Amino acid sequence: MKKLLILLSAVALSGTAFAHEYKQGNVTIGHPWARATPGAVKNSAAFMTLSAKDTADKLIGVSGTVAREIQIHTMITEAGVMKMREVKSLDIPANGKTELKPGGLHIMLIGLKDGLKEGEKFPLKLKFEKAGEVTVDVVAEKPSGDHSGHKH
Repeated sequence: MKKLLILLSAVALSGTAFAHEYKQGNVTIGHPWARATPGAVKNSAAFMTLSAKDTADKLIGVSGTVAREIQIHTMITEAGVMKMREVKSLDIPANGKTELKPGGLHIMLIGLKDGLKEGEKFPLKLKFEKAGEVTVDVVAEKPSGDHSGHKH
């Protein structure tokens, strides 16, 4: 019976880890991932979903050692051309979410040390205005679907 309880506990814990979700204060960070790079490409982007329960918050900084520079970016269209622009913060609405995804908001990883191999994990520290700081493990993944509008 004891072995069965240990096994069930391990399965429950592995399911939680597979969910790849983090909580910090009022903020939930869902599935942080980055685009795997071919060879030693020096730039990539990280994506995730940020949601806030009850009270709005703001992502005000991102740091880590995976790249020389890490910036919060938005995509805008100027004269019919999609362009990336650094922003200082991202609003997370109360009882809502802010989605960082290919072709939209993202965390730009500039000057990667060795590129990102599929399956590789690295930490990023996210700083929120109200919830404080949390370190998340980002997994390098091969993007699914066509994200051709988001090139780095």
